[in-house]
Amino acid sequence: MEPVATTGSSNDFRILSWGPGGLEMQAFSIGELAAKSGSKVETIRYYERIGLMAEPPRTAGGHRVYGPKHNKRMRFIRRSRELGFPIEEIRALIDMEEREDGACEEVRLLALEHLGRVRSRIQDLTAMAQVLCETADHCAEGGSTRCPILDALSVES
Repeated sequence: MEPVATTGSSNDFRILSWGPGGLEMQAFSIGELAAKSGSKVETIRYYERIGLMAEPPRTAGGHRVYGPKHNKRMRFIRRSRELGFPIEEIRALIDMEEREDGACEEVRLLALEHLGRVRSRIQDLTAMAQVLCETADHCAEGGSTRCPILDALSVES
């Protein structure tokens, strides 16, 4: 059963869902959502501004009230960012996740496309590591009045 938001007599929001003990309140503040999802408060607000996170209900005092769905979405976005997906691809993944058809093939193609970029980046980083290693080895040899690392940074690519 889906969590529901209700209003109490003091005009505050309560997010209720079925738990092991029956109906349980699962509402938390933006700070609590940040702690639960491993994100920062400003990151959550940013994702709301750009539309990756739906704005949550607010109390009469204007405070945001988050529930389990918000936590799940933040974890989804955070993990996607850790894997290097750009914001627009995360937006596409969220859209695919919300569709009824599952969109598994589209997700697979997007992931394979991203994997190609990751592998390309790994090749670039490996080449950079090699250049740094070789340049640092020249420094270790000594005997030069010029620093080989500074010279290498000045070379046109």
